[in-house]
Amino acid sequence: MSTAALPRPRRSAPGGVPRPLWVSVEGVNGVGKTTAVRAVAAALGPRCLHLEELTDQRADSLPGQVIAALAATGDVCLRTGHPVAETLALLALKFRESERLAAAQPDGVELVLEDRGVDSVAVCQAAILHAEHAATPAVAIAERILTTARRWRPMPDATVLLVGDSEVCTARFAERIGRAVPPDARAVIEHTGRLYRQLAAAEPDRYTLIDVSGCGPEEAAKAVEDAVRAAGAHREAARVA
Repeated sequence: MSTAALPRPRRSAPGGVPRPLWVSVEGVNGVGKTTAVRAVAAALGPRCLHLEELTDQRADSLPGQVIAALAATGDVCLRTGHPVAETLALLALKFRESERLAAAQPDGVELVLEDRGVDSVAVCQAAILHAEHAATPAVAIAERILTTARRWRPMPDATVLLVGDSEVCTARFAERIGRAVPPDARAVIEHTGRLYRQLAAAEPDRYTLIDVSGCGPEEAAKAVEDAVRAAGAHREAARVA
């Protein structure tokens, strides 16, 4: 029996035009990630394409409808009781996002700035799945999810991970959603934070870790912008070398 090769992720536009630099910004709920991403996207102007977090997309869009279905139970971690299906649904949305951009290649865009990417799906869902598969280390589950992701889309060229004080992050998240974060959800979020750090340690060439503890929004945004510019300079240096 022959085995058909899977299609490879699209890495350039038709005609061989290099795709824009892709930077994802990651971090737990309440760390200030979305505020920083929006500020950086505004500062960089039209050459930057800002991809909003899945949970922030329009309610009438396909991603918005999927997220609404996952959030229908009111769980802040989008748990419906079917974690494998949830994982596949979230990955599918990230694959769709990448495929649509690869096909469109917007004119003048040099940078795609993504508010939470496939790494977020991997760590959040690994923390949830680990509760049902305790014999398998959560980081191993996250790595398996990322292995699946790599088969269908390119990984980010660079990933910026924001970390901060967990109590402060939880308080900000609770204020944003207008209610207290339940203890079980808080445990998932804290586990997610540990998994982020493990992935960052395993891929130091891709990850840039920024501790924003005690930083205001402007300072955090400046740190993210500096990391994005450094990623662009590194890519350009590698291209001409």
